[in-house]
Amino acid sequence: MTTTPLAPVPTPAPAGSPSPSGAPAPAGSHDPAGEVRAPATSPTGPSALAPCASPVWQAYPQDVWPASTRPGPHGDMTVGGVSLTEAADRFGTPLYVLDEHEVRDRCRTYRAAFPPEEADVVYAAKAFLSRAVVRWIREEGLGLDVCSAGELLLAISAGFPADRIVLHGNAKSPEDLSTAVRLGVGRIVLDSTSEIARLAALVPHGTRQPVMIRVVPGISAGGHASVRTGTDDQKFGLSLMDGSAQHAIDRVLGQPGLELVGLHCHIGSQITSITPYVSALRRMVGLLARTRDKHGVVLPELDMGGGHGIAYRAGEPALDIPALASRIRAELAAGCARAMLPVPRLTVEPGRAVIGPAGVAVYRVLAVKRTGTRTFVAVDGGMSDNPRPALYGVRYVPRMVGRASTAPGLMMTVVGRHCEAGDVLADAVELPGDVHPGDLLAVPAAGAYHLSMASGYNLVGRPPVVAVSEGTARLLVRRESLDDLRRRDVGV
Repeated sequence: MTTTPLAPVPTPAPAGSPSPSGAPAPAGSHDPAGEVRAPATSPTGPSALAPCASPVWQAYPQDVWPASTRPGPHGDMTVGGVSLTEAADRFGTPLYVLDEHEVRDRCRTYRAAFPPEEADVVYAAKAFLSRAVVRWIREEGLGLDVCSAGELLLAISAGFPADRIVLHGNAKSPEDLSTAVRLGVGRIVLDSTSEIARLAALVPHGTRQPVMIRVVPGISAGGHASVRTGTDDQKFGLSLMDGSAQHAIDRVLGQPGLELVGLHCHIGSQITSITPYVSALRRMVGLLARTRDKHGVVLPELDMGGGHGIAYRAGEPALDIPALASRIRAELAAGCARAMLPVPRLTVEPGRAVIGPAGVAVYRVLAVKRTGTRTFVAVDGGMSDNPRPALYGVRYVPRMVGRASTAPGLMMTVVGRHCEAGDVLADAVELPGDVHPGDLLAVPAAGAYHLSMASGYNLVGRPPVVAVSEGTARLLVRRESLDDLRRRDVGV
């Protein structure tokens, strides 16, 4: 069978992006006149903490914050050389700040670990997508993985080559499939047998659409039950264990308009161990060998998906990307040698691990409320811009920025403004005991699955996204206004 590889990617810029100057931008003071303040006295009881020489809100753990993070004057913080206080004053809050160099550096880490002569690195757009991110990904030599006609069209409108795009999803709409075929995407990942005939009917006569089959290898991995996708008890893919994957291979090979170029698997998200990937890879190589034995067809590609975990709190583990690359490339070579197969071209699909650590969310405190032994700090965002704590129980560590404090630390619960008791952004986190309305809180590791999962709950409008680099901030995605929300409602 002849195959057409993914289009060659341009040579990335030399590794190592320019470093920010390190000189913090001057921070504007933010202490609005007439602001209602919570009492500065600390409550007694089990929630009170003794003062410490280096409070947690004065730390900048580099496994959580962007590498460009620096302390600024008066308790401020800079990211990419830009003051978070000044950014909040200029663009308003809630605000998402994205460090461009951090994104590019993480792309380069992947390209170094998975060299282009051996592998493709495909950015998972579902983590976060904008036209600027599309450009960064293209310039750094990565491909793009999309899950809808909307993501696909945004990428194309930003100049991303269609033949470097992969489309998948468990329930692709007719519009998703027809748009992908019309634009000539490089790969379509088939997730169910019903998609096979549906896609084949869309392919113009005399042409062939390259496809892959998503296989469920029977490996459980992931940070939460809701993001474990490698076992048979969830909605994605075709089972290796019950023969569904092999049946799909048989059917695709019988379709003249479809060209089966490889197998795909994605075992879960927020995975911090290499072991599950190795286990899944071995099973996928076994299926490649059985396909060769049954059909005489050697599939030239193997996509091992993404799900690479990051740290959300200081000291948490993150997946070691160079170690992952070294191990699975060695396992792939050894497994193929044992099965007497040529080594297929490898693909990986990182999303969160590229964009997550580059993002910082900035909120303004609206109220501080003490009930019994608990202190609640309510901010001007919440589950409409970050539903992940409510969905998965994700734990963040906000930090106060914009003013210095020597107050003793207290354990507090940071909550959003929405009408849900579950609208909690961070539970049991240490903040200065004198935190009050008007203060700013910054949340690290906020680049992935925040705005991409944002909703219109309570019609508060989604926050803007600002890119920072070399001391400059520029708007990427504007704030959703009340007028935007009104215009969508066309009924009377």
